[in-house]
This record gives sequence, structure tokens and C-alpha cells, in this order.
Amino acid sequence: MGIKQFIGYALVVFASLVVSAQGSDFAFYKLSLIWPTSACYPLSNCKTPLPTFFTIHGLWPTFANDTAVPAYGPNNRCNANPVGPDAAVARLTPIQDRLNQRWPNLRAGVENSVFWRHEWQNHGICSDYPQDPLSYFNDTLNLATSTKFDPFKALGVQPSNTPYLLNTLLQNVYKNVGAYPQISCSQRSGGALYLREIRFCLTRTKKTPPSVVQSCPTRVAGGCKDPLTNNVHFPPAS
Repeated sequence: MGIKQFIGYALVVFASLVVSAQGSDFAFYKLSLIWPTSACYPLSNCKTPLPTFFTIHGLWPTFANDTAVPAYGPNNRCNANPVGPDAAVARLTPIQDRLNQRWPNLRAGVENSVFWRHEWQNHGICSDYPQDPLSYFNDTLNLATSTKFDPFKALGVQPSNTPYLLNTLLQNVYKNVGAYPQISCSQRSGGALYLREIRFCLTRTKKTPPSVVQSCPTRVAGGCKDPLTNNVHFPPAS
């Protein structure tokens, strides 16, 4: 091997190591839960009847600056030899009934497994579970259904036709959980804000599943605006 070839090979190896590191130094996970009544607008976009509880969106590796780890792909080989999306979904048979209930694809005409495949491709592969999709999904299910992360208890309110001050909801979660969440809103015609998702942040540790709750660096997302002055609708289940 000539010197030029050697240098070229070394640069390729170095680049691959840099790319591989992109997803391995994340700081925390976001457990994101959806309120179907807000997310399904118009209702015709979704399967009915809608769940009357928060459903799971995902468990997302996130950098310390609150940027999501990029999806696994040619530009982000975050983990070596991960289980591919199709193979990952095939391994979920033991928990499929729970997934269908708590982690459904709300969109009409789209199978639930399409959603699971998407979440594995975009988040699971670059998590601490690259070779173990069953544990990734099962641990997420257990976190999402634990009393610690029950959105109704955390928010300290029930769905209502009367909107809530966004800051009140954030402060309630801090009081009840011990850390600030991230609340994501959707905006409808006229500018009304709707609570679409609540996200709990969990510190990455050497052990899985993550269990140490921390305040999310960014407390509002999506269409949410200044929490001190803006109300958000948290409508009753349809």
C-alpha cells in the first residue's frame, strides 16, 4: 500500500469513527407522550375511536443542547451492527398487544408497525439498545405506563373545555415530578394553542432503562409560545 493510499484509508477510518461518535455522546432521553384529542385534528385524519389516554410517541436520545440525535444512516453510524428496522419489528411479537394499545399509529390507514419501524430507525438504533429492540420498546412501555410519568397526575389537571395557563402546567409538573417537562403545542386556526405532547427528560446513565428524571432544557416546543402569557387548550377526549 502506497503512502497516499494509506493516508486515504486512514482518513476514511477516522471519518467513520467521527461519524460513529455522533450518536454515542448524547446526554439524555425524551419520553414523548401524545394527547390524541389534540393531535388528531381534523378527526378524519385518525383512526377512531381515539384513545382516552396519552399514547407513546417515542423515547429519543438527545444531546445536552436539546438537539435530537440524528437518525441512523450513512452520515451517522452511531452504533456498530445495529438490528435493522424490519428485523426489529419482527422481534416485538411478545409485546405486540401492549404496543398496539399504548403505542398506536393514530393516523388513519397506516399500520402501527410502520410507526414502530420509524421510531426504531430514527431513535432506537442510536440509543443504548442498538442490538435489543425488544428491550427498547418494552422499557419505553414500562416508563410510559408508570405512575411516575402519568401525564394526568404530573400536569395536576384534567382535560377541560377551559384552557389553562401554560406556565401553570409547567409548574404543576415541576411540583409533582421534581423536574420541568417539555410541552409541545399544535396551533389551530385563530391561533389557539393545544397541548399536543408532554415530554419527560431522563438522564442517560450506564444502566437501562433510564430512570433519573431531569428538567428538560427547553420547556416548550412546537407551536407553544411564552408560557407566562399564553393559554393552552387541553380538550376532553373525543
